[in-house]
Amino acid sequence: MPFGQIEAFEQDGVRLAVERQAGRAPTFVWLGGFKSDMAGTKAEALARWAKARGQGFVRFDYFGHGQSGGAFEDGTISRWLGDVLAVIDRAAEGPLVLVGSSMGGWLALLAARERPERVAGLLLIAPAADFTERLIWDGMSADEQARLLAAGRLLEPSQYSPEPNVITRTLIEDGRSHLLMDHPYPFAGAVRILQGSADPDVPEAHVRTLAALIESPDLAFDLIPDGDHRLSQPQDLERLLAHAEALAR
Repeated sequence: MPFGQIEAFEQDGVRLAVERQAGRAPTFVWLGGFKSDMAGTKAEALARWAKARGQGFVRFDYFGHGQSGGAFEDGTISRWLGDVLAVIDRAAEGPLVLVGSSMGGWLALLAARERPERVAGLLLIAPAADFTERLIWDGMSADEQARLLAAGRLLEPSQYSPEPNVITRTLIEDGRSHLLMDHPYPFAGAVRILQGSADPDVPEAHVRTLAALIESPDLAFDLIPDGDHRLSQPQDLERLLAHAEALAR
């Protein structure tokens, strides 16, 4: 981790690892994806960008992720949203731009709704809003759904790790209390959405449906032809940082 000092604070009895850099407003807050951590390529690129321009920047690991405590399998959307709100309240200063990748995009939208007075902008990268229901549960066969309900957990192969993803019944059921995509989503600030047209995990159609529900006076949808889910190629990072630059003004 090349920038800043890792701090830790207790959130519901578990250690959360946080890195923050003081700087000009707005403070950018990185919200990573499902099973990712704050040392990923996009987070590192944003950290370097923020350091170079003296921008306030915060990144952290959710419960059960990276350097934070807790078991990943015990995580839920409620738990991870609680982590985001704790970081906003205790580690991030001034107006904020939440940069949410995949699951982090859903959490960014939920956090902005909970802290509207703090969140000035949203930069969403392949935002996986409602993914527990629309992408996982609805994507399962009837047999898989039955096995998940009976056993309480299901193992799914991961494209990004030799270890399978553990999907729990609790994750699915808890996610239903946070669904956003059945109603319009009003937001007073600017929204930028970065999406790959070849994303196998969060399809373009899913994100376009979400974008159509966001009621913002300044919303732009940036589609990267042939872009995958990670959007971590040099040309993808250039576009990400260009959007961050615009939102920092």
